[in-house]
Amino acid sequence: MGALFALLLASALAAIYSKYHSRQVFIEIQKQEKILDQYDVEWGQLQLELTTQVDQSKVELSAREQLKLVMPERDKIVYLKP
Repeated sequence: MGALFALLLASALAAIYSKYHSRQVFIEIQKQEKILDQYDVEWGQLQLELTTQVDQSKVELSAREQLKLVMPERDKIVYLKP
């Protein structure tokens, strides 16, 4: 009878530990999904930035080739304050 009680107690403790462990794993999964979402947002921002950079490069290339524009020398650049 004592062995049966010990087996029942061990089974109950194993069930409790299993439930606790599954909750810990679920919490970790939630954290990792949040991090993944942040990476997705960052990836989207980087894609937008890349598109912007490519567009600026096309404008600069067009200005140089088609309009024959050149960048002025540093000492000839004048900055205006609004």
